[in-house]
Amino acid sequence: MVQKNPSCSSSDTIKLSVAASPDIHPAVQKVADRFAKEPKDVDGKCVSVSVKAVGSADVANAIAGTGPTRAKIDPDVWIPDSRIWLARLAKQGVPAPKPAGSAAYSPIVMTASKAGAEQLKSVFNPASWTTLMSAANAANPDGLSRKIRVLGLDPTQNAAGLGALIAGASVLKANNGGDDLFVGVLRRLVDNTVPTPDSMFATLTKASARVPVGVASEQAVWAHNMKTSPSNPAVALYPAEGTIILDYPIIVRTKDRNLRKAAELFTAELTSDAGRKLVQEHGFRTPDGKGGSLLKPENGVSAKKPAEMPLPDNASINKVAQAWNQLRMGTRLLALLDISGTMLLPADRTGVSRMDAIKNITREGLRLFPDKAEIGTWVFSDNLRGQGVDWKEVVPMGPLGAQIGGMTRREYIEKTLREVKAIPTGNTGLNDTLWAAYQKMLKEYTPDKVSTILLFTDGVGNDDPNGGISNEEILRKLRQAYDPKRPVSILIISVNTTKDEDRAQMTAIAKATGGAAYFPQSVLEIRNIFLKGFARRLCAPNCPGSAQS
Repeated sequence: MVQKNPSCSSSDTIKLSVAASPDIHPAVQKVADRFAKEPKDVDGKCVSVSVKAVGSADVANAIAGTGPTRAKIDPDVWIPDSRIWLARLAKQGVPAPKPAGSAAYSPIVMTASKAGAEQLKSVFNPASWTTLMSAANAANPDGLSRKIRVLGLDPTQNAAGLGALIAGASVLKANNGGDDLFVGVLRRLVDNTVPTPDSMFATLTKASARVPVGVASEQAVWAHNMKTSPSNPAVALYPAEGTIILDYPIIVRTKDRNLRKAAELFTAELTSDAGRKLVQEHGFRTPDGKGGSLLKPENGVSAKKPAEMPLPDNASINKVAQAWNQLRMGTRLLALLDISGTMLLPADRTGVSRMDAIKNITREGLRLFPDKAEIGTWVFSDNLRGQGVDWKEVVPMGPLGAQIGGMTRREYIEKTLREVKAIPTGNTGLNDTLWAAYQKMLKEYTPDKVSTILLFTDGVGNDDPNGGISNEEILRKLRQAYDPKRPVSILIISVNTTKDEDRAQMTAIAKATGGAAYFPQSVLEIRNIFLKGFARRLCAPNCPGSAQS
């Protein structure tokens, strides 16, 4: 909507275009209405302001020239919901000007229905990022996730969604060693993410055995309750550790001298006492954290200023965003299970065989993967399909949720794992198997999925009486075949491998494809690597926190 001073003619008017995040658009429009009632001029030319509601992600994508956007967008002034978008632009090599000010503040909060919040008091009091991250950890399905269903807000479209992930990652890092847990959280939220706050609030009131808990801005909770007057309103839950604040920066993008002066005038109006009051009347706080009279428990929120967590640097913000994008991609994983005779040996002092330890933990590890993940399994020893053919397909590659053999592929893999047995006299045709698997994954490569070969074996390494591919040759073949633009990585879990030369060979195989090798010496180590270390490797090299293993 265009607002003009009536005394200005079209020939002498400077027209300033403003793109504002949809949640703050009504408040900015009210300020623009006020602005139009008083004569404003730049060098004798009157100023009019046109305010348009545009999603922050749309504007960021339009500026960067990447990602989806609904229209051509090139505003003189941009008011996104958070500086987080400026970090995302910097990642694309687009420098953003320093904000001219902040239009409003709104903390990121957790949210549940009023009835749900009452149910949560025994396990979620006080609310905290630590508890929420624990409940969302895919690698711990028997913990708080039995009582709480955590909902994410799409971080590619919502600063509140990405800000919540940043806050969670920061808290876990402060508590030492939370990287693996955080990746477990990302894996769960990939399949429990809603596109918009409205979708979030609609889900919160649905009957469920587990209480839904989501994230949103405080203003979104307020607006939902004010707009709809629901019988079971949303409630803002303020994290005990503090939270990230959405700061609605005012970004002046135009290079035109007169438009920049006009933008200064409008910024002054927006950040004036009268402008701040209008913003408060729409459920926002002023940059000093003060809310208006409408921020009260009856509206699902609290006027008390929450503790503020500092927004991390651009690199840390983009690390979290990249990890999300990596884990959001589909998965194609081919698991290779060694069934040679040495797999019957004990994995540790408990007496559990290496084979049984890996089978049990692999079944548990399937929980890390959503139904859409494409997984297949092979077993290998030597001469399984005739002379010199050392591998055999057990479960063909496909989505875990798809039907196979009268059951889901997930159930079918679990069934075959229970039935598979090691061959007491079997040798280990590891290199031939690896090369056959690698060729298959390259041939079937799809760019929208993370392609991985997961090798379970033990300390013997390649032990093939038929000769086959030598240790030197497999390294040469893998190095030549690896293409960083079409990556297929090998991850190795080699149980009870103690010899330096065996470890060096396994490590070299993994590194030739950008993968990693792990050498557990006990059942507990196998479990920790698979459920934690391996899960974390799936977002490499973009996992938050420490360097790759």
